[in-house]
Amino acid sequence: MSLSLHVLTLLAVLGTTAVQVLAAPLAQCAGYQATNVLQGDSYLVADLALASNCSLYSQDIPNLRLLVEYQTETRLHVLIEDADRNVFQVQERVLPRPSNQNVSAASAALRFNLVKSPFSFQVTRASTGEVLFDTSAAPLIFEWQYVRLRTRLPKNANLYGLGEHSDDFRLPTTNYRRTFWNAESPFIPPGQNLYGSHPVYFDHRGQAGTHGVFLLSASGMDININQTDAGDQYLEYNTIGGVLDFYFLAGPEPAAVSKQYAQVVGLPAMVPYWTLGFQQCKYGWPNVEHVAQVVANYSAAAIPLEVLWGDIDYMNAHEDFSVDPTNFPLPKMQSLVASLHANSQRYVVILDPGIHYRPDYATFQRGAQHSAFLKAADGSWYRGLQWAGEVVWPDWLAAGTQDWWTDEILAFFNNSTTGLDVDGLWTDMDEASNMCGDTTCLNGSPNPAQSPPSNPGPLKGLPDRDLFHPSYRIANHRGDISASTLYTNITNADLTSQYDTHNLYGTMMASATYTALLARRPGIRPFVLTRSTFAGTGRRAAHWFGDNASTWADYRATIRQLLAFASMHAMPMVGSDVCGFNGAAQEHMCARWAALGAFQPFFRNHADISAPSQELYRWPVVAAAARKSIDARYRLLDYLYTAMRCAARDGSPSAKPLWFVYPGDVDTYAVQTQWMLGDALLVSPVVDDDAQSVRLYLPDDLWYDFWTWEAVRGTGGSVTVDGVPWTDIPVHIRGGSIVPMRVRSANTTALVRRENFTVVVAPGVDGTARGVLYLDDGESVDVGDAWSEIGFSWDGARFDAGGVFGYRTDVVVESVVVLGGSGGPRTKTGPWGLGGEFGFVF
Repeated sequence: MSLSLHVLTLLAVLGTTAVQVLAAPLAQCAGYQATNVLQGDSYLVADLALASNCSLYSQDIPNLRLLVEYQTETRLHVLIEDADRNVFQVQERVLPRPSNQNVSAASAALRFNLVKSPFSFQVTRASTGEVLFDTSAAPLIFEWQYVRLRTRLPKNANLYGLGEHSDDFRLPTTNYRRTFWNAESPFIPPGQNLYGSHPVYFDHRGQAGTHGVFLLSASGMDININQTDAGDQYLEYNTIGGVLDFYFLAGPEPAAVSKQYAQVVGLPAMVPYWTLGFQQCKYGWPNVEHVAQVVANYSAAAIPLEVLWGDIDYMNAHEDFSVDPTNFPLPKMQSLVASLHANSQRYVVILDPGIHYRPDYATFQRGAQHSAFLKAADGSWYRGLQWAGEVVWPDWLAAGTQDWWTDEILAFFNNSTTGLDVDGLWTDMDEASNMCGDTTCLNGSPNPAQSPPSNPGPLKGLPDRDLFHPSYRIANHRGDISASTLYTNITNADLTSQYDTHNLYGTMMASATYTALLARRPGIRPFVLTRSTFAGTGRRAAHWFGDNASTWADYRATIRQLLAFASMHAMPMVGSDVCGFNGAAQEHMCARWAALGAFQPFFRNHADISAPSQELYRWPVVAAAARKSIDARYRLLDYLYTAMRCAARDGSPSAKPLWFVYPGDVDTYAVQTQWMLGDALLVSPVVDDDAQSVRLYLPDDLWYDFWTWEAVRGTGGSVTVDGVPWTDIPVHIRGGSIVPMRVRSANTTALVRRENFTVVVAPGVDGTARGVLYLDDGESVDVGDAWSEIGFSWDGARFDAGGVFGYRTDVVVESVVVLGGSGGPRTKTGPWGLGGEFGFVF
């Protein structure tokens, strides 16, 4: 049995003496034995008793409980928890658990196989007997502050997910470690923990199918992927607490795993239509007049601008729910927002969790009255540093916090003359980021060490733990787990500790903000953008990939991050800071990034205060690239909106890797510079530094150039496209697809919605094609029956449109264009209304 990767790394640092000290205790860890096994038609329960003392990093938990549930035909739930149920588990209010349908084990796609002594288990695929998860390679360790479980993997495994990271999309299989501890991470460093924690991976085994494994744990952890000395492949969980709460997802199709995972963590929220437009932000805009000029400059450059964003510049002394009276006075800000709304444009502003600790600051006063803030051991407000200076932080688990937060949002972001009529909110610094770098910050203020309550209650966490320096040290790139964040010894209002809930903070802030916006405008879809995420955050918020850099490397990284979040983390509304946040954007790179961003769901240009301005109109070639790509994006808005609707309805990925579509094609498994946007469009940007050629992979299928409609026969090999102008991005329509597009673009999404459609039919190898178009009012939470889902089909000779026609619109289909054929595209001219079925022979 090999030592864990973490221990091996530590031994390499400490030397031979450490080997003698640590190897013996690890060798004597014998795991558990299963007794009192009770098995029913849809479940299995058992007691797990410690076989011998281990206590590698902390005190053993001697008695565990095993629960196995066949929840659905494709979902198996396996929970290993302490018998007394004191160890922390993620609160239901934060992540509601999926319903258990109690299906018969005989009808389930997955099987659970128990080995009693020493305890281990296998999960196998019922149809083939293939082993998907096997813990027999190393004994289970379950301690107060350290839990280890290892599973065998096939050699050269195709593993994906485990976000948030900026590493390769297909994860390395040797000497690779993924750390989960949400942290502010400028420049999105490779190989490090970033802003979010999504402990789910997809294991793709080609024609044998794809399955997913989700560990529902908010604990800090390292997941190591490596090989033993004997060459056996494994994946190993090393957590600093929590339980082992697994959901095994059977697939077997890759997109089916995405849907099954979304059913566990919650289906994504449906976005408002306007959020798909192009958006602009900049940290460091000096005043409201400058901001207004930015809007005017976009108009003069004929580049559509849908949403303007306000970074912390707009605030007074960086205080939430305020405006700078000198540079961003309220009357001028209200005038700016009114002018945007008059032009069918939108305004979104930032909120930080740190609330200025100032006795005469009304937001702080009201929060204190609601007992809305985290407390130190002596009962005073726990304090740290954020943009406003000395701050306190909301306790999202306190009874009065939601009411206080909602009231603040209702009072300041309103429709009257006393506030700003914003269209969405942006929650930043919500890891939570603390400018106190360690636990000695503000030494003179009351932030003493705090122990958890002696009896916090079921699922709240064990008492008497070292909440600052657990013996197992995860590889947090910030250092100690309390470094640059909330002290992990702080007790939440529900008696849990930040040690256990740290990774949930950003999700809770985003959810509270979503709830407040829904109260502000009942029935209207809220829009919240968050930097910090956890599994299930997509139920309430969108995400951007954080403070990246203006480099080609981070330009490429955004593709990998899109693939992970959109296809594997149930977050369809994602994207990067276009042209990069940190550093000076280079003209040609920014032009490429403008085109790339136009084919990702969330599309915003943003830069740091230290970076030169990089609005897309500032370079001629970037402006030209923006005009061309945004024109295409806006014509495709309803195609993209339909993809977002499918994601919200059943978890279908809004974007996905090529192997989702061609799971048997081994050459697609490592492709990480191309993506499918929706089901029909293959996007293949130029990715090499300062290049004008791209080597792209075209699977064995029929494709059509999106820009020229020329048919291209893919052969399952790489194709080099030379001479790609700085303004262009290669895009192909997959054969067998039907793509509805607006006839023309427009300056805003509201105007786009008035344009008629053309329907582009791209026949597949068999001569047929299908597609779908979803329509509704673009903003209601519940549209009732006022929606349409129109299916298009082409059988080689006849075109038909049918489905549900509940949304009333004057917009029509002007033309249907069938691609391919020896004579080129064929066009049939309408119009055809979108209120009922129609069809014709071409």
